[in-house]
Amino acid sequence: MNFRIVFSTSGRILKQIKQDKMSVGLLFGAPTIVIWLLSYILSDTPGAFNNWGAYILALFPLIFMFLITSIATLRERTSGTLERLMSLPVGKFEFIMGYALTFSFLAVLQAAFLSYISFTFFGLEIQGSALLIIVIAVINGLVGTSFGLAVSSLAKTELQAVQFMPLTMFPQLLLAGLITPREMLPSLLRYISDFLPLSYAVDAVKEAMRYADMTDNYLNSILILSAFGISFLIAGSLTLKRETP
Repeated sequence: MNFRIVFSTSGRILKQIKQDKMSVGLLFGAPTIVIWLLSYILSDTPGAFNNWGAYILALFPLIFMFLITSIATLRERTSGTLERLMSLPVGKFEFIMGYALTFSFLAVLQAAFLSYISFTFFGLEIQGSALLIIVIAVINGLVGTSFGLAVSSLAKTELQAVQFMPLTMFPQLLLAGLITPREMLPSLLRYISDFLPLSYAVDAVKEAMRYADMTDNYLNSILILSAFGISFLIAGSLTLKRETP
């Protein structure tokens, strides 16, 4: 792998994102508004925002980074940029790593920004560890990035890329244990939930909200989430297409 090409690709993509006000707004503005709305809606119910705010803070990076990454990668294909790059000595894995590096950096920025405003301005408080919640938010952002890279190869238009979000994310939200504990799900749905990354993100948040120190369950959930991220990244490099038919 040529690291010069990886960093060059990453720099080019970062410059494009910086000039795209819509993407910047989706990364930082949209989740900020949602968290503010949630804190405002639950302001009259003692402790309600503390219960839900940590989940929103930790899970949002996965959803938003998935959306941003899948659309941005698709634009590279539909605009012909990817096909031109592939005519140069740039391999698929180098291209994927350039994208992964860029959006991983953005995921860290997003998680840090949302954590800061949530704990500082919106009054989020938890019994456990805020730092462990931030770690989950960062890793979820990385998983969302790699998941978006993998899924983008299946879409032919930006609309299809957006449509993959409810198709892939909503079932996970229902089965991850946010609404009903996974232990209480029917056996088939519980079995399916064991193969969904969001399930382990929720499990990790629950541990971080209860305990100030890293527990074995928290560490196991983080390791499984990381394994999902690496798997999606490999899948993205194997299924990447030069152009959209």
